[in-house]
Amino acid sequence: MNVAVASQESVQVEKRAGRRARLLDQAQIAIVEYGPELAIEDWNDAAERLLGYTREEALGRRVDELLPVSGDPDAWRRLLDDDDPRARVWSHARKDGGAVSIEWHHGRLLDERGEVIGVGVFGHDVTERVEHLRGLEEKAQVLGAITRTLPIVVWAVDRNATFTFHEGKAAQQAGIEKIQHIGRNAFEVYQANDDEQAEGHAVLLRALAGEPGHSLTSVHGLFWENWQIPVRDERGEVYGVVGFTLDITEAKRTEQELRTRLDLIERQQQVIRDLSTPIIQVWDGVLTLPMIGVVDSARTAQVMDSLLEAVARTRARFAILDLTGVEMVDTKTAGYLIELVRAIRLLGAEGIVAGIRSNVAQTIVALGLDLADITTLGNLRAALQHCIRQMSKERAASAPAGAPPPR
Repeated sequence: MNVAVASQESVQVEKRAGRRARLLDQAQIAIVEYGPELAIEDWNDAAERLLGYTREEALGRRVDELLPVSGDPDAWRRLLDDDDPRARVWSHARKDGGAVSIEWHHGRLLDERGEVIGVGVFGHDVTERVEHLRGLEEKAQVLGAITRTLPIVVWAVDRNATFTFHEGKAAQQAGIEKIQHIGRNAFEVYQANDDEQAEGHAVLLRALAGEPGHSLTSVHGLFWENWQIPVRDERGEVYGVVGFTLDITEAKRTEQELRTRLDLIERQQQVIRDLSTPIIQVWDGVLTLPMIGVVDSARTAQVMDSLLEAVARTRARFAILDLTGVEMVDTKTAGYLIELVRAIRLLGAEGIVAGIRSNVAQTIVALGLDLADITTLGNLRAALQHCIRQMSKERAASAPAGAPPPR
């Protein structure tokens, strides 16, 4: 009776062991068992699917040779003496050459005397998770490089405008500690004390409502350029804003210096233009413009603008172009001078050309320009006398009968 019971129990144990073996083979978790010499003693179907090696190919081979751990050749051997239950994530090369990351849990196998006779490891594929974490790590490294190197602040707020992230080299330069703003409300940290800050608040409010924004502000004694980008959840609802704030103080100061220099240059150029085209009121109602040197087209255009503006402003009766000091004109310039005299006439004044030199006269003749309706005189004195005589005649003609002649 006892023998029969023992036999039945033995059969049941064998059946349970067989079922366990089949379950292990069918499990979705890779199961590998190896002995003290690192030779693989068990290899289930999931290990074959995961790593590409069949049971026959794996059994008897050293686990550290079939599945070497990059940078740590003794990793598998250490498990023989390690009771640490924490998982190990190792990357291995599959039989087809592809890479797979496996999270291994292990347990040491002991005999009845408590001596280690092997290690059983259980693993599942975490390649996707590892790649995701690696991507996040790379992004964190890129973000860290940017915030450590560039004069920028990267920040984020939740839907209530509470800071959840605030880092950057520019923040440190402004005296802001790394976690100083975390947990604080952006509208309270930067209160709208002026129109500029009020506009910054409006831009952030619009970003929280879903509209990307851009603004310029000046706080902490520095100038900043800000970008606000709404962040949405899977339903498309805004749950926060990511911001990039660039310290543009140096650029702003350089711009102001350039503007100051450009204003100075413009004033200097205006002085030079005024000196190069000095319009002089030599008599009541008589303007003269003495020109010296070589007169080109650009200078003539400038002269035309200045003289016509002066004639209109002073309501002059005569405008004398004194060419006594002009040594040379190009063909286009000679035509401009004639047009200038005619333009003066359209303003109700008389244009007079004085002091034409022989070479300038030859240029005008060669062009075939008609000067019949233009008064030309030998020098400035003759031109001024002409103006005085003309004005005297006009006053005499307009004086009432019997009035004494004008002096």
